[in-house]
Amino acid sequence: MKPRYLMLHAFAGIALLLGSTQWTFAQNNSAAEGVPVSMVVTVQPQHASTMPDIGRQDVMVYQGHTRVQVTDWMPFQGEHAGLELFLLLDDSPDVSHGSQLEDLRNFIMAQPETTKIGVAYMQTGSPQIAQAPTPDHALAAKSLRSTLSPLAASASPYFSLSELIKNWPSGGARREIIMISNGIDHDWNASMAQYDAYVDSAIQPAQRAGIVVLTISTASGNNDLGSGPLMMARNSLSKIAEETGGGSYYQDSGVPVSIAPYLKDTAQQLSRQYLLTFLAKPEKKAGMQPVKVKTEVPHANLVSADRVYVPAAGQ
Repeated sequence: MKPRYLMLHAFAGIALLLGSTQWTFAQNNSAAEGVPVSMVVTVQPQHASTMPDIGRQDVMVYQGHTRVQVTDWMPFQGEHAGLELFLLLDDSPDVSHGSQLEDLRNFIMAQPETTKIGVAYMQTGSPQIAQAPTPDHALAAKSLRSTLSPLAASASPYFSLSELIKNWPSGGARREIIMISNGIDHDWNASMAQYDAYVDSAIQPAQRAGIVVLTISTASGNNDLGSGPLMMARNSLSKIAEETGGGSYYQDSGVPVSIAPYLKDTAQQLSRQYLLTFLAKPEKKAGMQPVKVKTEVPHANLVSADRVYVPAAGQ
């Protein structure tokens, strides 16, 4: 009986070892898969075609050069349609929203009841909140006013954007900003460098918070700045929109008589958004990682931020 007892004891030890090894392997394999990260993605039909049908299996995510696993692709519809949307308006000396206020009011009143709308003005580098995000669209529309030009002289619109993002508490719903500005940074010395470093100071917190920024340029070719600074201002606004996953709009010449077409397109973009979740590869330290979202579905583009915050391994 003793040899048989020893044999059973040996088999039990092997089974325990195998079970422990399998558990350790499963644990390590789970950690190797990555950490769940989410971001807002807009589906953009090509050539004004009908909205393409895109499922989770049609979405590809690359972190650097490595394709990572997509775990969820949820449309912002129904019970998930909640949105907090800020209108951030330029109060600079050479911009007037007098002819555009009605466009903005119509846009606000046309938004679904699931959207909370806030209004803020850029003044001397700070966002002055005229109305915190509210589901009362009439109240938000009432807070609109003409610009107070003297208050915004010699200010950077990108400081205002950064401050708005940093002081905007997250309530769980997606958060987006429509930034209407000439994009001219009076605090940046363009003679020192072509690229405005303050733009990145606005992009980074937006990407970190997962906030999409859409921009509408009101810059006119009929000012005394010259073509160089004007082009720099437009490029800065476009860069913010592109790198946070938003859209950018501007008119080639003159001041837009109406921004209604831009706002109409913006409303369509907001209605075509999804929450994408994927397993990102964590590094030793938490930080921003480059990502690229693609699909092979015909006549469709996926628009998203080009960087996403990834927690450190083990967090």
